[in-house]
Amino acid sequence: MLRVRIEPGKSLLTFKGPVQPSAMKLREELETVVGDGETLLRLLEELGFTVVFRYQKYREEFAYTESILAIDETPMGTFVEVEGSENGINEAAAALGRKADEYLVDSYRGLFSRYRQERGLAATDMLFDEP
Repeated sequence: MLRVRIEPGKSLLTFKGPVQPSAMKLREELETVVGDGETLLRLLEELGFTVVFRYQKYREEFAYTESILAIDETPMGTFVEVEGSENGINEAAAALGRKADEYLVDSYRGLFSRYRQERGLAATDMLFDEP
């Protein structure tokens, strides 16, 4: 999966490999900074790629021992994502009062698909309402 994140002053291209069998989400991830996110998006479309899902989130990141905790505010709620080694993730989760059987390993696309179905929403993209 390719993900293009377009932000003022810093856009990113991320490759996410297939999820490997694990109690937590484990997969290869390669990321690079892109000078012009809009041009990259157009280039990918010209190469035959199509956008299948768009989502918005506000993120704050915090360092904790061997991991990074990201607080994501999304249109369907707030989530905590922990990235790091298996030990670092388990340690951070324990500090937050969580156990491995509580981990969500689905993508935002999968979570939003269930959210939409449960509420009978027609929207296919997870976007904040415009003010």
